[in-house]
Order: sequence, then structure tokens, then C-alpha cells
Amino acid sequence: MAGILDSVNQRTQLVGQNRLELLLFRLQSKQIYGINVFKVKEVLQCPKLTLIPQRHPVIRGLAHIRGGTLPIMDMGLAIGQRPIPEEDIYNSFVIITEYNRKTQGFLVGGVERIVNLNWEEIHPPPKGAGRENYLTAVTEIDKKLIEIIDVEKILSEVAPIEETLDSAFVEKATTKAAESDTKTVLIVDDSVVARKQIQNCLQTIGLNVVAKKDGREAFEYLHSLLEEGKDIGQEIALMISDVEMPEMDGYTLTAKCKSDPRFDGLYIMLHTSLSGVFNKAMVSKVGANDFMAKFSPDELAERVMEIIDERSSV
Repeated sequence: MAGILDSVNQRTQLVGQNRLELLLFRLQSKQIYGINVFKVKEVLQCPKLTLIPQRHPVIRGLAHIRGGTLPIMDMGLAIGQRPIPEEDIYNSFVIITEYNRKTQGFLVGGVERIVNLNWEEIHPPPKGAGRENYLTAVTEIDKKLIEIIDVEKILSEVAPIEETLDSAFVEKATTKAAESDTKTVLIVDDSVVARKQIQNCLQTIGLNVVAKKDGREAFEYLHSLLEEGKDIGQEIALMISDVEMPEMDGYTLTAKCKSDPRFDGLYIMLHTSLSGVFNKAMVSKVGANDFMAKFSPDELAERVMEIIDERSSV
């Protein structure tokens, strides 16, 4: 266990093409869950928690860690399972993560180990599994099913993001979008919540949106446009892609598109919740045109309109 706890922070700096490392953990059952190590800042035994009045039921308290104060959320309770009993809290562990420009801790029953996998081994959750609303993907390790939780969905329920755009900007952007010949945006994200947030944001300013749930699905869609004889650069204003996705991650999707001359006109923005440890060198290596940390609707809408303006003036 000490080896896992000591190495997590170092491992968050690792990025590989279509590969990921999962930190495996348990809640209050035998089921094993996974979280991408790239989103983990630290793992530690649960520190002393300070209770706060009128808190969300999922938040078990606040922890003072390395000079900062973080909310500690009960991961099991957040996805509809049994909470960790009060008497067991300080025998449990906290996984400190960074999502969407914020740092928070998740209380879990136990931490197991880190495994290195290829994204091709990660698959969308099976329909009818009963818990798919809180899963982005599943995989199999040592003949055991590993479930990867949609943390963005948990955060949207516990601390919803303000998604309303500035009305003056909406009016201006909608007018520009109506005047543009190229106004379809392809968004690629495995999180249902993230797809909906981005889609709502862009549709509010008058853009057409095509949404795909992973890199492979998006790549197949782009190829279908080519087979129809369409010019990708004229058909798609830009592609906004998450980085972490089953089947094919955003880095691999970008690299495949940028290595194919038929996609020369495709502008690609990587849009990721991996804000604090985002690897700019990797973005450059795969050839992405831009990147942005999730999720600020005003920033995203403004940047998208800037890109469309720049491309339409060329």
C-alpha cells in the first residue's frame, strides 16, 4: 500500500498514446472501480474532517490538506450505494483529484493497485447494467469487471456548474453563427454530462452540433463524410474532443486525423478536465490546434466563435 500512496503523484505526470493507468479502489462491496491516475493528485488515509452546516449529503466534511481546504465526498453515497459508516471513516482513504479546474477528495473504502492498460481495452458500459448512469466505461482485469465512474456526473449533481451564457454575447454570437457558412461543431466526449453541457452551450449561440461518445465513433463518422464526398474542412467548423475516452482516446484521435491529408482542414481543440497536469508537450506532439480546460461555458463559447471567425476570414 505504501508504494501506491508514494507513487501516485509522480505517475500523474505520465501520458502515453492511447494508454492509461488506472488506480483501482473499492467502496463498500467487492466490486472494484478505477480512476485514471492522470486525474489523481494524491492518495492518503482519511484526515480529520470538519463538519459544515447545510452541506450536500454526499459531502462528509472538509479536510485541511497541505494548506488548502477541500470538500471530501463519499464516492459510494454519490452513486447510490451505502455510505462509509462513521466508525470506519478514519480507516478509509481519500483520493484527491482535480477535475474541471477544481480540487476535491473522494472517500473510498480501500485502495488496491495501479494497472497500465490500452484504451482499446476500455469499453462503454453495457446497457442494462443497472449502474450505467454513473459509469463512463468498463474493463476487465484478472477476469474481474472494473467499473470506471463518471466523476463529472457526480460533480454536476453535488456542485452544479453555472451554464448560463451572457445574454449580450449570445445575441452577438447567434448573429455571427447565422452569417457563417461553416457552423457545425463535432464534439467527442464519453461523459453524458459533459456532452450535454458542451452541446447546450454551443446550440445556445446558434451552432449545429454533432455529438459522438468516443474517439473511434468520431473517427468513423469523419470517414463517413469522406465517403459521401464531403470536404471535412468545409463540413466541420471544428472538432472539440475530450482526452480520456474508451476505445480511442483524444490524443490518438487527433494524431490519426492530423496524419491523414484528407483531414487537413479539420481544426481540433482538446477539451479536458485534466487542467492542473495537462501536458502541453503532448498536445503539440499529436498536432492539436488548441486546448481548453473544462468547463467554462463563456470561455468555450467565446473561443469557438473566435475560431470560426478566424477560419471564415482565411
